[in-house]
Amino acid sequence: MPAQLTATEIEQWLVGRVVAYGKMQADDFTVDTPLAELGLDSVYALTLCGDIEDEFELEVDPTIVWDHPTIRELAEGIRQRVDE
Repeated sequence: MPAQLTATEIEQWLVGRVVAYGKMQADDFTVDTPLAELGLDSVYALTLCGDIEDEFELEVDPTIVWDHPTIRELAEGIRQRVDE
């Protein structure tokens, strides 16, 4: 994990996760599309939280994906946590 990540780099990583989970193709949504519209459910949210913890070496509450309902907002929330 790079020491200084931008929100855009985190957005790109999150887009990759959505695509990897088979929810949609990258061309089918934007970083401002609500995660709920991308098929986010509780299992997906927990999996994403685990991936965030592993990738960014953070402990996150599963509610982070509900508190930050788009990829853009979630990326900014992660960036703020990484910078702490």
